[in-house]
Amino acid sequence: MDGHDGDNSKQSTADMTVFVQNLLQQMQTRFQTMSESVISKIDEMGNRIDELEQSINDLRGEMGQDGAPSPSASLKPKEEPKTTDDSA
Repeated sequence: MDGHDGDNSKQSTADMTVFVQNLLQQMQTRFQTMSESVISKIDEMGNRIDELEQSINDLRGEMGQDGAPSPSASLKPKEEPKTTDDSA
């Protein structure tokens, strides 16, 4: 052993450390970008839902049904009475 193996080992460890640090930085940057994108889309969806609720309320007001139940509630089928059939 001539002492150069120790230097190569230290250089290899330093190179690996730099590589891992760069990789972690890239992953953190990508994660941050994805997080911002998801949050932006959630905010946009929330705004669209708010607009939809306002449009529905406007339509209900125009139809004069502010206090009336929704039309879908009156269109629900009635439950048929349950009977026991012992002949099966």
